[in-house]
Amino acid sequence: MASRKPARNPKFGFQQTRDDNPKTVHPSIFKQARKSGQLNLSGRSLTKVPDEVWRINIDVPEESKTVSLDNTDDRWWEQTDLTKLILASNWLTELSEDIKELSALSVLDIHDNRLESLPQAIRSLSNLVKLDVSRNRLKEFPSCISRCHSLVSLHIEHNELIHIGPEIGDLRKLEELDISNNQLTNLPPEIGYLTKVSRLNVSNNKFQSLPPELGCMDGLRFFDATHNQISVLPSDFGNLMHLEQLYLRHNKLQYLPLLSKCQNLKELHLGNNQLKELTAEHLNHLETLSVLDIRDNKVSVIPDEIVVLTGLQRLDLTNNDLTGLPYAMGTMTALKAVVLDGNPMKSIRRDIIMRGTTEIKKYLMSRMENTDIPVSNKGVHSGQGESGIIGGTGQGVNAHDICQSKALDYSNKKTSDVSDDVWTVAQKGEITSVNLSKNAFTDIPPGMICLSEWLKELNMGMNRITVLNPDIGLYIKLTMLDLRNNQLTSLPNEMYSLFQLRELYISYNRFTSMPSVVYQLKKLENLFADTNKITQIDADGFKGLPMLATLDLQNNNIDQVPPELGNCTQIMSLQLNGNAFRNPRPAILAKGTLALLEYLRSRIVS
Repeated sequence: MASRKPARNPKFGFQQTRDDNPKTVHPSIFKQARKSGQLNLSGRSLTKVPDEVWRINIDVPEESKTVSLDNTDDRWWEQTDLTKLILASNWLTELSEDIKELSALSVLDIHDNRLESLPQAIRSLSNLVKLDVSRNRLKEFPSCISRCHSLVSLHIEHNELIHIGPEIGDLRKLEELDISNNQLTNLPPEIGYLTKVSRLNVSNNKFQSLPPELGCMDGLRFFDATHNQISVLPSDFGNLMHLEQLYLRHNKLQYLPLLSKCQNLKELHLGNNQLKELTAEHLNHLETLSVLDIRDNKVSVIPDEIVVLTGLQRLDLTNNDLTGLPYAMGTMTALKAVVLDGNPMKSIRRDIIMRGTTEIKKYLMSRMENTDIPVSNKGVHSGQGESGIIGGTGQGVNAHDICQSKALDYSNKKTSDVSDDVWTVAQKGEITSVNLSKNAFTDIPPGMICLSEWLKELNMGMNRITVLNPDIGLYIKLTMLDLRNNQLTSLPNEMYSLFQLRELYISYNRFTSMPSVVYQLKKLENLFADTNKITQIDADGFKGLPMLATLDLQNNNIDQVPPELGNCTQIMSLQLNGNAFRNPRPAILAKGTLALLEYLRSRIVS
């Protein structure tokens, strides 16, 4: 590990001493710590922890030595035991056994130092709930930690650990464990005793297999084993009934076990493995998935049973051996993003693929022999109930259907208005989805404001909107907004309040630059801005969108791609075809998103 550069300036709270002596902490820092019970000495270039830290609860404070009956503002006698100690980002090589004097400690943060071991006295910290010893130089898992039976959170990532013993199983109250970025080759079977752990990160190690006892960790919701050498996943993994996110990218998996009891699994990331197939039997147990990533594998066929994933929203098939897709995928209404880069597609024309997910689904639907899609009759009565056709002659909708489906489909009515009785029924049904596409609207219908409390999806594509009403910011529960095929040149700043927005479609408009408010939508996952007049790419803006997975900027006027865009490693699908730039060349673009991002990073001038 490279040594840190010395600090340029003295840090606040320090008294400069001779270079060969450790820095000392100003008494006022300790005075405040005795009042609050918290002491933060992070980032102060400490090579040794001052003895005053270990004796803070023992020594008589300086302020008590000059007691005045006329001045009781300090109330020094109301001293609080130290419960939180932060020593992060210093140059510490050891901690004193005197840490045992801080028996009330519940939080100890010593990450980013040079520690090669921990004092055995840590075992006496019976109240310790959170311990962060990441980014140090530990080679062995400190056995003293296993005696901290109250520990809930343990971070020991970015060390040099080569072994973890059975004592890890003694931490029965642990809920979060991060041992990523070490040199570990195996986990002990006792890991299965940690039944309360909900987040487990073992990524960036040297695991070739995982113990079947992981299947006993009933509380597990998040598991990350990315960047290992795992060739087989134990079948017991299918017992993790509370698992929601599973990351297994960059391993050597050739097949998966049946995740038969993973009834809450929402995200499955299997990219960069050696998978050759995903069978119908696998898919039948994954009905709750919303994200499926099998990019960079060797899959040649997607089975028709993919349609059982009724909640699937994002499917990444980049760089596989697919020559086609099942036509039934065109009926998957929840599917918003399909990525097909780097496949030898024969049954779907390249120009259709280039147009994006909606066009791909339309094509697949058109190829089905029977386009009549079966609709579930669950909960639907034979009579109209409180129904009746509302909305006027030729534009009517069924009131009963609106309430049952929680959705208003008012598309392709050739209208610029919606009658009040429609909104009345929609409000009564507390609907969450509105489709007003393929009409003649020039603005958001004012009557729709009655749905602001519930609305999650709004489609106003293919209308005549030139300026979007700032009232769009009132629909704070929106997760999807479709504004494609309008005449927009900007978006209102009031959209910053759409903090739940995950999908934004602004394709086929007249934008010359990406609206700045887009960079404030921190939960944005899919952004489609193709076929506009955008001239520049703001790499920093996109890097600030941590959830962004799909970015489509095809068919714009972009004349230069900044190399810094390669740092946006969260993007899984980047579409840049049909622009004016000469570099990257088409051959680079054709290799897919991962290769494109790596190429851009290689061109960053250091």
